[in-house]
Amino acid sequence: MNRGSRKKVGILGGNFNPVHHAHLMVADQVAQQMQLDQVLLMPENIPPHIDEKTTISPEHRVKMLELAIADNPRLSLELSEIERGGKSYTYDSLKFLTEKNPTTDYYFIIGSDMVDYLPKWYKIEELLKMVHFIAIKRNETVQESLYPVTWLNVPLLPISSTMIREMIENKIAPTYLLPQNVLNYINETKIYQKKHD
Repeated sequence: MNRGSRKKVGILGGNFNPVHHAHLMVADQVAQQMQLDQVLLMPENIPPHIDEKTTISPEHRVKMLELAIADNPRLSLELSEIERGGKSYTYDSLKFLTEKNPTTDYYFIIGSDMVDYLPKWYKIEELLKMVHFIAIKRNETVQESLYPVTWLNVPLLPISSTMIREMIENKIAPTYLLPQNVLNYINETKIYQKKHD
């Protein structure tokens, strides 16, 4: 590394219920454009803003992530939120990671829609001392932010985990929306099928 001994590591947090090609493409593009050593996909245990009943067990979400990134050396997993349990706050996760890895600079990836919400994030002022925010542009209009944000253009894939779950419930295969090995796992485990199916 030509930066001395410091590492540059991105983090993409999410529920990943399930992980799909939009998640993976964003993580990979940020790694390349920002010349990061790697991007960590960090599944939430219990998101602060999502109904707990709508998610599935961390074990299934982690397994799907492992399958999805198996062939990409730029991507890896960070499971501290799952291991810690409870509600997942970015501040707690970054405090843990920066103390554990003091020679790493962290870059937290968010969608442009999250930029407006930054003032409401838990302990945002402290968080800004620990991490650089990377915002993914959804259009050509760059929003103003009270906080330092690096804006990146990456191809946008209009895929969501909700869309995939609804397709499966309606017995439509979400082929090409997520890695085939992840889809195989979903089909084998039947994790998104209604109980009466």
